[in-house]
Amino acid sequence: MDFLRPASWEEALAAKAEHPDAVPIAGGTDVMVEINFDHRRPAYLMDLNRVADLAEWEVGAESVRLGAAVPYTRIIEELRTELPGLALASHTVASPQIRNRGGVGGNLGTASPAGDAHPALLAAGAEVEAGSVRGTRMIPIDAFYTGVKRNALEPDELIRAVHVRRADGPQQFSKVGTRNAMVIAVCAFGVALHPVTRTVRTGIGSAAPTPVRAGAAEEFLGAALDEDGLWDSRGPLTPSAVRRFAELCAAACAPIDDVRGTAAYRRHAVGVMARRTLTWAWESYRGARPTTEGAR
Repeated sequence: MDFLRPASWEEALAAKAEHPDAVPIAGGTDVMVEINFDHRRPAYLMDLNRVADLAEWEVGAESVRLGAAVPYTRIIEELRTELPGLALASHTVASPQIRNRGGVGGNLGTASPAGDAHPALLAAGAEVEAGSVRGTRMIPIDAFYTGVKRNALEPDELIRAVHVRRADGPQQFSKVGTRNAMVIAVCAFGVALHPVTRTVRTGIGSAAPTPVRAGAAEEFLGAALDEDGLWDSRGPLTPSAVRRFAELCAAACAPIDDVRGTAAYRRHAVGVMARRTLTWAWESYRGARPTTEGAR
C-alpha cells in the first residue's frame, strides 16, 4: 500500500487523476476500520490533512459552505444556529474522539445508508461540491446516493465541501441504536421546516439501500399546512395529520433484517421518530417569534 500526501487541493486532484483508485483519508474513522478488519486493501491511501481549506467553513447569506474535513465537534460547537439538524446528528456520532476527527465528507464518501449525517443533509437541502482536474461540479444531495455504499462521484473526483442551506425554521434529528454511544444506527430520521418556501423536507437513514426522503409525507404535510393556514397562524397540528405523516414516512422505507434489527422494527421505529420529531419541530416553530420572511 502506497501513501500519498498532497500539500494542496491542486496536488490532491492531480494525484487522484493519476491514481483514480486512491482512497482519500482525512479523519480516517471509516477507512481505517475497514483496513484494520481487512475488508479493504487499497493500492493507495491519500492523506488530505495538509489541504487546509478542507477543514474550513464559510457562512453566507443563504447557505454554509462546509469543508469536507470540518470535524463534527466544530459543527456542534460553532454551527448549531445555522445548521441545527446537522449539529444534532453530529452529537450522535460515535465518541468524542471520533467526533474530533471525523467529518461530513467522510460520511458522504463512504455513503453507508447508516451514516449519521445523511438524514440531516437530505432534510436541510444540501449540495456536494466535487472537484477534479476537469473542474468543479455541484451534486444535489438527492442525486448523490446511487446504491449501497455507492455515490455519484467519478473515479477522479474528490469531495471538497458541502453546501447546506442555513436553517430558516426548526430542524430535528432522532436515531435508534442498540446503545447510547459508539453505535451504528438501527435507523435514523431528520426533519426540517422551511417556512420561507413553505415546505417540509425529511431524511431517513439505515432503513433503505440508500439514505432517502419521504416524498409523499413531505407533500402531504405541506398541503395540510397550507390548507389549514398553519404557516401563518402557527396553530397546532391535528393528531390525524401527524399520524398520517408518520405512516407515510414509514411507508417510504425499504429496510432489511440484519443483526441490528428487523425490517419490521425499522419501519415501525421510523414512524415513531417521524411523529416525535415533527411534533418537536412544530412546537418550536409555534413558540418562535414570527419574522417577515417566515410569515410570507
